[in-house]
Amino acid sequence: MKVESLKTRLPRLRQRLQPLWPWLRWGTAALLALLLVLDFAFPPPLPKQRDTSTLVVAADGSPLRAFADAEGVWRYPASVDSVSPLYLQALLTYEDRWFWQHPGINPLAILRAGGQLLRGGRIVSGGSTLTMQVARILDPHTRTPWGKLKQMLRAVQLEVHLSKREILALYLERAPYGGTIEGVEAASWAYLGKPAAQLSHAEAALLAVLPQAPSRLRPDRHPEAAQKARDKVLARMAELGTWTPDEVEDARIENVVARSLRPPLHAALLAQRLHSAQPGKARIQSSIDIGLQRTLEERVASYFSTLPERTSAALLVVDNQTLQARAYVGTLSFGDRQRLGHVDMVQAWRSPGSTLKPFLYAMALDDGLIHSESLLVDAPQSFGSYRPGNFDMAFNGPVSAASALRLSLNVPSVDLLQRVGAARFAARLSHAGIQLRFPPGSSPNLSLILGGTGARLEDLVGAFAALNRNGIAGRVRYTDDEPMIERRLASPGASWIVREMLESNPRPGYGVGTFDVGGRPRVAWKTGTSYGYRDAWAIGSTRHYTVGVWVGRPDGTPLPGQYGAVTALPLMFEVVDSLPRQRGDAAAAPMPASVTQADICWPTGELAEGLPAALCQRRLSAYLLDGAAPPTFPEREARRWQPGRQRYLADARTGLRVSADCSAPHEEVAREIARWPALLSPWLPKATRDASQLPALSPDCRDDGREASVALHIDGLNEGATLARAPNAEHGVRLQLRALGSEQAVDWLLDGRWIAQTRGAQLMQREFADPGAHTLTALAADGAWTQVRFNVLR
Repeated sequence: MKVESLKTRLPRLRQRLQPLWPWLRWGTAALLALLLVLDFAFPPPLPKQRDTSTLVVAADGSPLRAFADAEGVWRYPASVDSVSPLYLQALLTYEDRWFWQHPGINPLAILRAGGQLLRGGRIVSGGSTLTMQVARILDPHTRTPWGKLKQMLRAVQLEVHLSKREILALYLERAPYGGTIEGVEAASWAYLGKPAAQLSHAEAALLAVLPQAPSRLRPDRHPEAAQKARDKVLARMAELGTWTPDEVEDARIENVVARSLRPPLHAALLAQRLHSAQPGKARIQSSIDIGLQRTLEERVASYFSTLPERTSAALLVVDNQTLQARAYVGTLSFGDRQRLGHVDMVQAWRSPGSTLKPFLYAMALDDGLIHSESLLVDAPQSFGSYRPGNFDMAFNGPVSAASALRLSLNVPSVDLLQRVGAARFAARLSHAGIQLRFPPGSSPNLSLILGGTGARLEDLVGAFAALNRNGIAGRVRYTDDEPMIERRLASPGASWIVREMLESNPRPGYGVGTFDVGGRPRVAWKTGTSYGYRDAWAIGSTRHYTVGVWVGRPDGTPLPGQYGAVTALPLMFEVVDSLPRQRGDAAAAPMPASVTQADICWPTGELAEGLPAALCQRRLSAYLLDGAAPPTFPEREARRWQPGRQRYLADARTGLRVSADCSAPHEEVAREIARWPALLSPWLPKATRDASQLPALSPDCRDDGREASVALHIDGLNEGATLARAPNAEHGVRLQLRALGSEQAVDWLLDGRWIAQTRGAQLMQREFADPGAHTLTALAADGAWTQVRFNVLR
């Protein structure tokens, strides 16, 4: 009967509803059209572009520095895949279990929340879905029924326009976490000091609940309230079986401990540099090693903390293989106005001091001008109107190329640059990536090898890396996507020889046999100090890393008493010793095929093999490039230049020299001597000087003019004199001296240190106050010289 009754009733029901079908059809269409119009008229306020903070991160993703958005909000990029699964479990379980199923609103949750409100007179649980929370974040509303309705409509609208993952990503980036912090990634770094991908169960529960009341639950201000809220989430996770009881119990043990709220700030000036280059990029990944960066920032700050005000420092560590920077300290104290902490000294133009000298010696090797032990002259010399002196104003006389480079002697380097060509040398450096800056209207000159130009720390480090990259220099890279720009600076052989020269220089305080440094990496190092103590440099290269250190004042004012070997070098070695070690770091690099080792002779510079003993007064082991053993340079501007090897005829019985015009017959034999450069005479032992002079002419032979020389005499001070100051005198003994016998420029040296220059018989006034034995030398430009020894009484 019931089936028959239903069958009879259905036709009558259809007949009654049939007139309503058009209304229902058109009403539905009208409603949908209205919704489309409203959607078009009031589109969801979606971000038109990524407006997260720019985050510059280290190689492992750790943040170096964040740049807030235009409104000062810290909001880091985040996605469903970039955060911990534990956080997503806690968030969805506690906030919105049906997120993946509902259309933006959950009617059951809303009815449940309303019923609880009516029964208890207070809010027991919220009915908002995550989509509704995103809607409120994007389009804030009033806490009224109409505001709630607007939120629900916006939530449905978001579900239409976006996928679930896109909606969830908006929440992950924009959920409020207190103050100007938005999003789980920014909150994780701010409160916990770690990425959101590495959260524990307790940390995930904490960050899931914080957006409910970000001001009241901030863990840095209200840790007890935050822990109570976190435990509530943990209880829910256990109740619903999302996490096991053991996992929840372990999580409860963790105390809520948040660090003081501060944005990350490491490699701040590099981060600013990368952000300026890519201002629209949300995340910039650098090549920086975050652990090394933090360590070196602390070390630089503590190491130089006692330096005078307005002093800064810079440090750069580069991986030789990839040319990527691993640590970048652009200033001693970022943000310190007294120290001009906003100036990035890694890319500032400064005088490079003597740091360019290794490249000059490499170029001279490639040109075939020198080998590693070539005889160079370290004595007072003038190069036109330019007159260089050494850092300590002392001179060493005869030095090898290797010693001249290790001791950073100025006169041999200027002499070498004049022979290479200043403009050509500057062009080679520019091609290799070392851009030099000269004053307006000037061009490369001899002073550039002593720092008479401008260079940048990052360029110098990229070039020094060539010593361990077979002569290939390159531009330092700060991100993975920067191109690898490399240039040939020197041949592999020249680079190996220069590196060997520099590595053979012992560390200060580590003389041969004093300390066992066999386990430490070999370092090819060079220091530099600019004129007036304005810049102190130390640059060192190992098999795998190159380290550069600069110390000075960004405003260019002098820093008296601070120079490379004292100020910058100790830190450079500390950094080198703290870098990761690899097998072979302490071993010498294999010698390239283009380099050979052979004995050479001074003063000629030629190979010792087959050379008569008379021509080989000193025997040294040298590294030769392509087998070349270039002879010692001819003397510059000497009035009576003589070749390095001189042949003469001698009487076989007496050994005296004979000329072409002798009154008696002689049994002549051909002999040969090796001559030292005339300017080196004051530094040579008497036996060496005698061996390099022609023997006396036989009495019966007419003068051949080969012994013509200028004899100098110091007037005003006798050999062996003893000087004593007058009784009760406040000053030392004052003398007026002059060099007689030459019209050339005369350099005066006291105990090997240059003190003055005169010309001809011009007077030189000097006060002698230091007690003890002294030697005064007068050295004329044409090589004539004399000296007197005297004593000063106390």
